[in-house]
Amino acid sequence: MATTTAAARWSFPARLQLLTSRRFCFPASSAAPPSSVAGFSWADALRVAGDGGRGDESDLSGYFRKVKSCNRGMDKKGQFVKFSVEDQVVGYIHKGFIEHIRDFHDVFTIVMDDNGSNTVEHVSLQSSLRTPEDRTHAIGSVIKSLGELIPGIRNELYPVTSSYGMPVYFSLERAAAPYFGIKAYGVHMNGYVEKDGQKFLWIGKRSDVKQTYPGMLDHLVAGGLVCIFIL
Repeated sequence: MATTTAAARWSFPARLQLLTSRRFCFPASSAAPPSSVAGFSWADALRVAGDGGRGDESDLSGYFRKVKSCNRGMDKKGQFVKFSVEDQVVGYIHKGFIEHIRDFHDVFTIVMDDNGSNTVEHVSLQSSLRTPEDRTHAIGSVIKSLGELIPGIRNELYPVTSSYGMPVYFSLERAAAPYFGIKAYGVHMNGYVEKDGQKFLWIGKRSDVKQTYPGMLDHLVAGGLVCIFIL
């Protein structure tokens, strides 16, 4: 038996030294999470998985604690500004990253706050970029110009929308998605095995040569929902 789910993935670039989004959920009562993915050991994974013990299977409080800890970082919200297209918010960009795209005047419009504080209010695209194709090409050129600032280029494009199923404003290199704070989606399949009347989750293991989370446990089948799979 298998089930499939579509899940939103939010992440922020570790190079900006922010709170990095991970697939691991830390209990609210646990110590602070490690500062990098490389610092997350199997001992950490076992500690997180075993938090709270088995308990009553109908008691989901432990699960909700983990969800809450995954949504941490709201105190960092002030470090981001809205990224909009056609007056629709499609992402959030860290103020530090704005400094790297500020000089691309033919692509981005940096709108300053009018209260005299000299702070960025939001970022949008130039009105001359009227079609999704024009925007995709223009931002693709920017990403290429930024070079190693955005590592791990995949040559796969994520559709940029205001929410799932809505019109696509342009397509963005997958590796750049965290830098523009867009909503990216994935399809996940979980497999279940029944043994002695009990159901067990069939766990997969990522390849040791994967760019992200190598060798870690994962869904049986999972992948980012890139443009070619959008129907």
